[in-house]
Amino acid sequence: MAGDQLHVLNALDVAKTQWYHFTAIIIAGMGFFTDAYDLFCISLVTKLLGRIYYHVDGAEKPGNLPPNVSAAVNGVAFVGTLTGQLFFGWLGDKLGRKKVYGMTLAVMVVCSVASGLSFGSTPQTVMTSLCFFRFWLGFGIGGDYPLSATIMSEYANKKTRGAFIAAVFAMQGFGILTGGIFAIIVAAVFDAKFPAPAYKVDALGSTVPQADFVWRIILMVGAVPAAMTYYSRSKMPETARYTALVAKDAELAASNMSKVLQVEIEAEHDSIEEIARDRSKSFGLFSKEFLKRHGLHLLGTSSTWFLLDIAFYSQNLFQKDIFSAIGWIPPSQTMNAIQEVFMIARAQTLIALCSTVPGYWFTVAFIDIMGRFAIQMMGFFFMTVFMFALAIPYDHWTHKENRIGFVVMYSLTFFFANFGPNATTFVVPAEIFPARFRSTCHGISAASGKLGAMVGAFGFLYLAQSPDKNKTEHGYPPGIGVKNSLIVLGVVNLLGMVFTLLVPESKGRSLEEMSGENEDHEESSSIRNNH
Repeated sequence: MAGDQLHVLNALDVAKTQWYHFTAIIIAGMGFFTDAYDLFCISLVTKLLGRIYYHVDGAEKPGNLPPNVSAAVNGVAFVGTLTGQLFFGWLGDKLGRKKVYGMTLAVMVVCSVASGLSFGSTPQTVMTSLCFFRFWLGFGIGGDYPLSATIMSEYANKKTRGAFIAAVFAMQGFGILTGGIFAIIVAAVFDAKFPAPAYKVDALGSTVPQADFVWRIILMVGAVPAAMTYYSRSKMPETARYTALVAKDAELAASNMSKVLQVEIEAEHDSIEEIARDRSKSFGLFSKEFLKRHGLHLLGTSSTWFLLDIAFYSQNLFQKDIFSAIGWIPPSQTMNAIQEVFMIARAQTLIALCSTVPGYWFTVAFIDIMGRFAIQMMGFFFMTVFMFALAIPYDHWTHKENRIGFVVMYSLTFFFANFGPNATTFVVPAEIFPARFRSTCHGISAASGKLGAMVGAFGFLYLAQSPDKNKTEHGYPPGIGVKNSLIVLGVVNLLGMVFTLLVPESKGRSLEEMSGENEDHEESSSIRNNH
């Protein structure tokens, strides 16, 4: 048996691309669509929350969320996501992918609605209840990462597996895009229905009472796509790799995949019993044997995701600040509250349309041709180049006539994040670890990424403040400025290239070959040493 693969797994590996592959992409992808919508839509409404709940009479600029509140509102979902990635990743290996998959979706639906219903009589209570529900929303979103990636990798054939997993992840692009478009529509409707003067004309009148519905509607609509796919998720059969290699149920693995592949597959009791008896494959997570076989791989997947997300989230969450700095969004006092939502959403939608969405789909198209390693290396390389190109002549980019150039360079950085490490760091951890640790190891890698997102989001919030204390935003200490922050991000991307060297190439190889699950103990040692 040792060198052979179970027939049921081999059938999956060599299967032609069929309708069930696309069904799986849509079911798993709608989860990611919702994840992206929910995580990023908060950045569309933070300025509005500041105007509604933190208005200061007589101030020349509209109200802003205080630094600690802004950090909590933007970041609490990340803390939840990190916790969810670790918890549901572990649970997915313990109970099975399918059982846990519906739970994550249910949590997301309930908490999306609840975060839009955040209540309270004072600004503090509203923000506290919003943070509470966004933490649990993040918890559900976190579970989606390891489970969606693992389910897709275990369903896919080896020839196009990279493209299928990347396609699930690429649905994020549509989620960000939809969030922006929906916010534009809501803002346009409310602005037409409830016109208001600009802040500098009438400070109090510029925020109409109905503006409080705008942010609530935008947050609550995130529940719709998740709710739509709940039924389909509950009907998906457990993956054969989990059933055969972890649960050791030959009968169920064969019958499930016979239905999916629409071919007759024999149950392989003897082979599965032999796997169960093979002591060389029974080592635990973080045992010496695990560290020897997969320790460097886990370090590689976790560190690259951590470094990528520092750069990725510091840009994404603070796009609106960068746009204001270069004049793409007019000064806030020249607009009313709802117009400001419209302008921020328009800028984010344009960036998503021009660079975020195309970048994801370039990865889908090329990942099984170029390979994961080449795309990740190339992405980090160009992100480094564009960061330095933005940072070093930063003063040049701030002049009015050079703004379009700045936005083009900024978009290219995003394009190569998505046609690069943002997609590959999601794909690779779902391919290179043994089935019984796959979901857990993906969860650990993804949680490292979210740790990086927190460093990026909060670090950048403080770092990017002007060194001149008279020019900082209200309540923030002086920072190192946008220019030096971009240099720091360039160095982070450079480190990403270095750590990519630890990640093995999995293009065109079966999951069992990558994880050493279908070799003898001696064979797998020699294969590891050849990498």
